Amino acid sequence: MKHKLTLPTAKDKTLFTPGPLTTSLSVKQAMLRDAGSWHFEFNEVVASIRDKLLEIAGVSRETGFETILMQGSGTFGVEAVVSSVLPPNGKLLALANGAYGERLIQMASHLRIATRVLRTPENQIPDLDMLQSVLSGDSTITHVAAVHCETTTGILNPITEIGRIVKDHQRIYIVDAISSFGAIPIDLVSSGIDFLISSPNKCLEGVPGFSFILARRAALLATEGFARTLSLDLLGQWKGFEKNGQFRYTPATHTILAFQQALREFDLEGGVAGRAARYRNNHTVLLDGMKRLGFRSYLNPEVQSYVITSFHYPTDFDFQFDKFYRRLSDNDMIIYPGKISQADTFRIASIGRIFEADVRSLLCAIEESVNELCDTKDDL
Repeated sequence: MKHKLTLPTAKDKTLFTPGPLTTSLSVKQAMLRDAGSWHFEFNEVVASIRDKLLEIAGVSRETGFETILMQGSGTFGVEAVVSSVLPPNGKLLALANGAYGERLIQMASHLRIATRVLRTPENQIPDLDMLQSVLSGDSTITHVAAVHCETTTGILNPITEIGRIVKDHQRIYIVDAISSFGAIPIDLVSSGIDFLISSPNKCLEGVPGFSFILARRAALLATEGFARTLSLDLLGQWKGFEKNGQFRYTPATHTILAFQQALREFDLEGGVAGRAARYRNNHTVLLDGMKRLGFRSYLNPEVQSYVITSFHYPTDFDFQFDKFYRRLSDNDMIIYPGKISQADTFRIASIGRIFEADVRSLLCAIEESVNELCDTKDDL
């Protein structure tokens, strides 16, 4: 089957997705340069990015934290941590209430790491009493891993409360903050986080190509000899940066140049607070508009993030997501299908270089698409 060729438009389709996401023109334009990965000018960009990420996190090298950039998507960053920081006889406790918690478990299984799972339903945060009980009763657990914002649903897990329990039991704490870092405040120190993983192409509005890990230096140095892979060796990667400022293996140079520009724009918007304000407003406008159109959100408000929102399929007519999706795409708007195992849903993100006007345009397109689907049904 041949796809119809279309002429390029002046504007890309708007991505209401949690990454890759819509980026600014200036971020895209920053990639229109070549850079030598060993050249001192490029290494200076890398060093400035490493420092800037610590600044965004509210920590520094002086307070005992380090930044490691890792080639690949956020998933590569998570696997770099899981494969590098658990000792040969270590045991991971993975908290799972969505696809990304389950992916952590899958990684540990492939790496043959002993793992215990604390699983809760996709619309509920982890059971903190159960976490307390599990850690009290199992001294073989060395590390605990949790996802901050599960983009499976949009649920926001209480990483600070989880971290306090983990630290009370003197275990190492790993947090997947891929979909939250840069727009949802995270206090690494009070949360007791030892390793935090995130990605440029989420709330920091860069493009895909690498991930980054913020690590407590003492915890990082304690992992000597633990790495189960060569290219994802977290400590080895950090040692490479410390030795000569370079990646050990070829980096995504264009992506890093784009990220440098994305960080400038992050500062211009007012950092975490400024970006959070825009995303929160996008989310509020989206929820209000979808409710007016008769859609129900999947999560209860008290656990819902403003990053991405899952909506139930309508039940008052024969809703077909594929047709709905294509109608929105024809209007140059892209959303996400659902990823929830227990309900029929689709997802709409509030992040990326989108504003209230974009959300209102999406709502108009959704209303038009629903009306067309209903009209189609009535014609049958």
